[in-house]
Amino acid sequence: MKTKQYSAKIFEIDLDSEDSFISFFDKNHQLFQNHLIVVNGDESQSIKEYLNGKNLAYLFNKKIPKANKEKEILFEEEKKEEKKEEPLKEQIKSNIKVLDKLVRSGQELVIDGDLLLLNRVNSGGSIIINGTLIITQIVDGDIRCDGDFMMLQTSDKANVVFHGVEVDNKYLKEKLNRVELINDEIKITPVLKETSWV
Repeated sequence: MKTKQYSAKIFEIDLDSEDSFISFFDKNHQLFQNHLIVVNGDESQSIKEYLNGKNLAYLFNKKIPKANKEKEILFEEEKKEEKKEEPLKEQIKSNIKVLDKLVRSGQELVIDGDLLLLNRVNSGGSIIINGTLIITQIVDGDIRCDGDFMMLQTSDKANVVFHGVEVDNKYLKEKLNRVELINDEIKITPVLKETSWV
Protein backbone atom coordinates (compact mmCIF):
# COMPACT_ATOMS: atom_id res chain seq x y z
CA MET A 1 0.00 0.00 0.00
CA LYS A 2 1.32 3.47 -0.93
CA THR A 3 0.09 6.56 0.81
CA LYS A 4 0.76 10.29 0.50
CA GLN A 5 -0.13 13.15 2.78
CA TYR A 6 -0.56 16.67 1.39
CA SER A 7 -0.81 20.12 2.86
CA ALA A 8 -3.41 21.55 0.52
CA LYS A 9 -4.23 25.20 -0.11
CA ILE A 10 -8.01 25.47 0.04
CA PHE A 11 -10.19 28.41 -1.00
CA GLU A 12 -13.80 28.19 0.21
CA ILE A 13 -16.51 30.28 -1.44
CA ASP A 14 -20.28 30.58 -1.01
CA LEU A 15 -22.10 30.56 -4.35
CA ASP A 16 -24.62 33.39 -4.34
CA SER A 17 -24.92 33.95 -8.07
CA GLU A 18 -23.25 32.27 -11.03
CA ASP A 19 -22.51 35.62 -12.70
CA SER A 20 -20.63 37.06 -9.72
CA PHE A 21 -18.79 33.74 -9.20
CA ILE A 22 -17.63 33.61 -12.83
CA SER A 23 -16.75 37.32 -12.81
CA PHE A 24 -14.60 36.86 -9.68
CA PHE A 25 -12.74 33.83 -11.06
CA ASP A 26 -12.32 35.40 -14.52
CA LYS A 27 -10.40 38.20 -12.86
CA ASN A 28 -8.49 36.13 -10.26
CA HIS A 29 -8.24 32.52 -11.52
CA GLN A 30 -4.43 32.62 -11.78
CA LEU A 31 -4.20 33.06 -8.00
CA PHE A 32 -5.96 29.70 -7.54
CA GLN A 33 -3.95 27.39 -9.84
CA ASN A 34 -2.50 25.50 -6.85
CA HIS A 35 -5.64 25.55 -4.70
CA LEU A 36 -8.59 23.29 -4.12
CA ILE A 37 -11.77 25.34 -4.59
CA VAL A 38 -14.62 24.33 -2.25
CA VAL A 39 -17.92 25.73 -3.53
CA ASN A 40 -20.83 25.92 -1.08
CA GLY A 41 -24.18 26.13 -2.83
CA ASP A 42 -26.20 24.54 -5.64
CA GLU A 43 -24.13 22.21 -7.84
CA SER A 44 -24.35 24.08 -11.10
CA GLN A 45 -23.34 22.36 -14.34
CA SER A 46 -22.22 25.69 -15.82
CA ILE A 47 -19.96 26.36 -12.80
CA LYS A 48 -18.47 22.86 -13.13
CA GLU A 49 -17.80 23.42 -16.85
CA TYR A 50 -16.30 26.84 -16.10
CA LEU A 51 -13.91 25.50 -13.43
CA ASN A 52 -12.93 22.56 -15.64
CA GLY A 53 -12.21 25.01 -18.46
CA LYS A 54 -9.88 26.96 -16.16
CA ASN A 55 -8.18 23.69 -15.03
CA LEU A 56 -9.08 24.41 -11.40
CA ALA A 57 -9.55 21.58 -8.88
CA TYR A 58 -12.88 21.87 -7.05
CA LEU A 59 -15.42 20.20 -4.77
CA PHE A 60 -19.02 21.12 -4.05
CA ASN A 61 -20.47 21.30 -0.53
CA LYS A 62 -17.70 19.45 1.29
CA LYS A 63 -16.96 20.10 4.95
CA ILE A 64 -13.23 20.63 5.19
CA PRO A 65 -11.66 19.89 8.58
CA LYS A 66 -9.88 22.95 9.85
CA ALA A 67 -6.44 22.27 11.29
CA ASN A 68 -6.47 25.61 13.12
CA LYS A 69 -9.96 25.28 14.60
CA GLU A 70 -8.52 25.49 18.11
CA LYS A 71 -6.62 28.65 17.17
CA GLU A 72 -9.80 30.16 15.64
CA ILE A 73 -11.72 29.50 18.87
CA LEU A 74 -8.89 31.02 20.91
CA PHE A 75 -8.83 34.07 18.62
CA GLU A 76 -12.57 34.58 19.11
CA GLU A 77 -12.12 34.35 22.88
CA GLU A 78 -9.25 36.84 22.74
CA LYS A 79 -11.40 39.29 20.79
CA LYS A 80 -14.03 39.08 23.54
CA GLU A 81 -11.39 39.90 26.17
CA GLU A 82 -9.75 42.79 24.31
CA LYS A 83 -8.96 44.72 27.46
CA LYS A 84 -6.62 42.02 28.83
CA GLU A 85 -2.98 42.81 28.06
CA GLU A 86 -0.67 40.02 26.92
CA PRO A 87 3.09 40.41 26.35
CA LEU A 88 3.03 38.85 22.84
CA LYS A 89 -0.22 40.37 21.63
CA GLU A 90 -1.00 44.01 21.05
CA GLN A 91 -4.57 45.14 20.56
CA ILE A 92 -4.76 48.53 18.86
CA LYS A 93 -8.01 50.47 18.61
CA SER A 94 -7.48 53.65 16.64
CA ASN A 95 -8.03 55.07 13.20
CA ILE A 96 -4.39 55.14 12.10
CA LYS A 97 -1.30 53.86 13.83
CA VAL A 98 2.39 54.29 13.01
CA LEU A 99 4.72 51.70 14.53
CA ASP A 100 8.49 51.57 14.31
CA LYS A 101 9.09 48.17 15.84
CA LEU A 102 10.08 44.75 14.61
CA VAL A 103 7.30 42.14 14.65
CA ARG A 104 9.21 39.16 16.01
CA SER A 105 8.49 35.45 15.71
CA GLY A 106 5.59 34.55 18.01
CA GLN A 107 4.19 38.09 18.11
CA GLU A 108 0.78 38.87 16.68
CA LEU A 109 -0.60 42.35 16.06
CA VAL A 110 -4.39 42.60 15.77
CA ILE A 111 -5.20 46.02 14.32
CA ASP A 112 -8.60 47.69 14.12
CA GLY A 113 -7.93 50.53 11.70
CA ASP A 114 -4.99 51.46 9.48
CA LEU A 115 -1.30 50.77 10.08
CA LEU A 116 2.00 52.11 8.77
CA LEU A 117 4.76 49.75 9.94
CA LEU A 118 8.27 51.20 9.61
CA ASN A 119 9.99 47.90 10.27
CA ARG A 120 9.87 44.26 9.16
CA VAL A 121 7.72 41.24 10.02
CA ASN A 122 9.91 38.26 10.90
CA SER A 123 9.04 34.67 10.07
CA GLY A 124 6.57 33.47 12.72
CA GLY A 125 5.27 37.01 13.34
CA SER A 126 1.82 38.00 12.12
CA ILE A 127 -0.45 40.98 11.52
CA ILE A 128 -4.26 40.71 11.33
CA ILE A 129 -5.81 43.99 10.20
CA ASN A 130 -9.19 45.20 8.95
CA GLY A 131 -7.83 48.50 7.59
CA THR A 132 -5.19 49.70 5.16
CA LEU A 133 -1.69 48.32 5.70
CA ILE A 134 1.69 49.73 4.57
CA ILE A 135 4.92 47.95 5.55
CA THR A 136 8.23 49.59 4.59
CA GLN A 137 10.50 46.58 5.20
CA ILE A 138 10.51 42.96 4.02
CA VAL A 139 7.71 40.67 5.24
CA ASP A 140 8.76 37.12 6.19
CA GLY A 141 5.71 36.38 8.39
CA ASP A 142 1.91 36.16 8.06
CA ILE A 143 -0.38 38.98 6.93
CA ARG A 144 -4.20 38.91 6.98
CA CYS A 145 -5.60 42.16 5.57
CA ASP A 146 -9.22 43.12 4.85
CA GLY A 147 -8.63 46.83 4.23
CA ASP A 148 -8.92 48.97 1.10
CA PHE A 149 -5.35 48.18 0.09
CA MET A 150 -1.97 47.09 1.34
CA MET A 151 1.58 47.95 0.26
CA LEU A 152 4.35 45.49 1.01
CA GLN A 153 7.28 43.45 -0.25
CA THR A 154 7.68 39.80 0.76
CA SER A 155 10.21 37.01 0.89
CA ASP A 156 9.57 33.35 0.02
CA LYS A 157 8.66 32.68 3.69
CA ALA A 158 5.73 35.12 3.83
CA ASN A 159 2.08 34.07 3.86
CA VAL A 160 -0.17 36.91 2.69
CA VAL A 161 -3.98 36.75 2.59
CA PHE A 162 -5.94 39.73 1.23
CA HIS A 163 -9.75 39.66 1.63
CA GLY A 164 -9.63 35.89 2.20
CA VAL A 165 -7.51 35.18 -0.89
CA GLU A 166 -3.94 33.95 -0.53
CA VAL A 167 -1.61 36.05 -2.68
CA ASP A 168 1.29 34.10 -4.19
CA ASN A 169 4.68 35.48 -3.12
CA LYS A 170 5.95 35.49 -6.69
CA TYR A 171 3.75 38.55 -7.27
CA LEU A 172 5.09 40.41 -4.21
CA LYS A 173 8.86 39.78 -4.31
CA GLU A 174 11.75 42.06 -5.23
CA LYS A 175 9.75 45.28 -5.12
CA LEU A 176 7.15 47.17 -3.14
CA ASN A 177 3.66 46.31 -4.41
CA ARG A 178 0.21 47.78 -3.91
CA VAL A 179 -2.51 45.14 -3.52
CA GLU A 180 -6.14 46.23 -3.76
CA LEU A 181 -9.58 44.86 -4.56
CA ILE A 182 -11.26 46.65 -7.46
CA ASN A 183 -14.58 45.33 -8.82
CA ASP A 184 -13.91 41.87 -7.31
CA GLU A 185 -10.45 41.74 -8.93
CA ILE A 186 -7.31 41.62 -6.82
CA LYS A 187 -4.91 44.04 -8.51
CA ILE A 188 -1.19 43.94 -7.76
CA THR A 189 0.75 46.97 -8.94
CA PRO A 190 4.48 47.56 -8.40
CA VAL A 191 4.92 50.92 -6.67
CA LEU A 192 8.54 51.47 -7.73
CA LYS A 193 11.28 49.08 -8.82
CA GLU A 194 13.43 50.31 -5.96
CA THR A 195 11.98 52.15 -3.02
CA SER A 196 14.00 54.21 -0.58
CA TRP A 197 12.16 55.33 2.55
CA VAL A 198 15.03 57.51 3.78
